Amino acid sequence: MKERLEALRIEALDKLQSVADAAALNDLRVHYLGKKGQLTEILRGMGALSAEERPVIGQVGNEVRAAIEAVIAEKQEAFDRAATAHRLQAETIDVTLPGKSVSVGAVHPLNKVVQEIEDIFIGMGYTVAEGPEVETDFFNFEALNLPKNHPARDMQDSFYITDEILLRTQTSPVQIRTMKAMNGKTPVKVICPGKVYRRDDDDATHSFMFHQIEGLVIGPNIRMSDLKGTLLQFVQEMYGSQMQIRLRPSFFPFTEPSAEVDVTCAQCGGSGCRMCKHTGWIEILGCGMVHPKVLEYGGYDPKEVTGFAFGMGVERIALLKYGIDDIRHFYANDTRFLNQFAKM
Repeated sequence: MKERLEALRIEALDKLQSVADAAALNDLRVHYLGKKGQLTEILRGMGALSAEERPVIGQVGNEVRAAIEAVIAEKQEAFDRAATAHRLQAETIDVTLPGKSVSVGAVHPLNKVVQEIEDIFIGMGYTVAEGPEVETDFFNFEALNLPKNHPARDMQDSFYITDEILLRTQTSPVQIRTMKAMNGKTPVKVICPGKVYRRDDDDATHSFMFHQIEGLVIGPNIRMSDLKGTLLQFVQEMYGSQMQIRLRPSFFPFTEPSAEVDVTCAQCGGSGCRMCKHTGWIEILGCGMVHPKVLEYGGYDPKEVTGFAFGMGVERIALLKYGIDDIRHFYANDTRFLNQFAKM
């Protein structure tokens, strides 16, 4: 048995010297030292030995095991070092290389304009009011002096959900809701920003969904001159102190008298160009004194108070402010377009 153990040691050490990788090393370990390995198989025969031979063979068996384990441990350490070196080489990072740039978002130009308009009017003592985008026919039309079958309803081709529920065509319903919430109290000074919806074909100047901001002021002795002064202040803060406005008579069912507001063309300074069709002026919003019937619907006595209202399209304000020629750019999500406004 002693000769078998010595032969096993020589064989195992010889094969361990030429082992190629950690997997093969583990296979040899199991082959020679495992529970069913060669060494265990030989030592099982110790039961047939005499009492004097057992200690001797046991010592030889331990020496063989120790010799094989020592070589296995040495080989395993060498394989571990090589694996670590390979991994470090593969995962090496050159800290001198430039880093990858991270795209940083920015406020959308329409939101930027809304925020700027809000800041201007908040500075004039207004508060911001909001309302539902899904509105009733009463608040969207009737309370604004547009009863059933009124011809002016044809001006706003609407998205109806039911006969009485629709997507709001303007932010004016928020004015009625604000008046009712005030319960006849004055003063009222609010602006109402939000999305509105109309059945329209998308083109360079139209969209089925767009943004409006409307303003409402109610109190004793509110006059048309107050409205003009407010709008002039807004235009000059928005576009520059050199800008002027003009009011042209117009018609809106919810205001009387009504007017369209033009602003000096920013492109030519009023001298006339293609952008303003050589008039020197560009239309930006509609306005007027609140119609007495609208005041009554809101819970106010038109004999005691008066008011003015105005409404503007945010997209139109943004087009003029940034010199953009197509409203569809705002909704295309083209980062090349949007990134231009990141530092404005």
